[in-house]
Amino acid sequence: MDDCYSCQHNAAADLPPREAVAVTPHWRVVHSFNSSLPGWLVLVPRQHVDAFDELSSEAMAEMGGLVGDLSRALREVVGCEKTYVMQFSEAPGFSHLHVHLVPRMPDQPADRRGPAVFGYLGDDQEAWVPTAQMDRIALEVRAALARN
Repeated sequence: MDDCYSCQHNAAADLPPREAVAVTPHWRVVHSFNSSLPGWLVLVPRQHVDAFDELSSEAMAEMGGLVGDLSRALREVVGCEKTYVMQFSEAPGFSHLHVHLVPRMPDQPADRRGPAVFGYLGDDQEAWVPTAQMDRIALEVRAALARN
């Protein structure tokens, strides 16, 4: 799909760590590019689908284990208390199914908990987690996944 952001990145070679935190037969895990919250991960199916019911049974089963493994890794790497899992895939240009796995930090303000966590996403590039930090987190999450 030429106009699909996720498909374009799925097809790219030599992705930086932040764009390939983990790659499995059915999923590619990335660090969110427009988040000011370190460790905000996104699970992207490697095949173009727009909804959960379009996923294969194998992809669905793999997602469950991946969410658990990544949640454990995020707890270790960024020190979160738990993770939020959300899926909407409604933004223009981002209809390719993608699942947000977001760390809920111990000191997270009350006005950024639950659905309000999306306040960490935005257009202000100055607030985004720097690419070097995203790459470092990606490599640390990979190492945690390998240990566990």
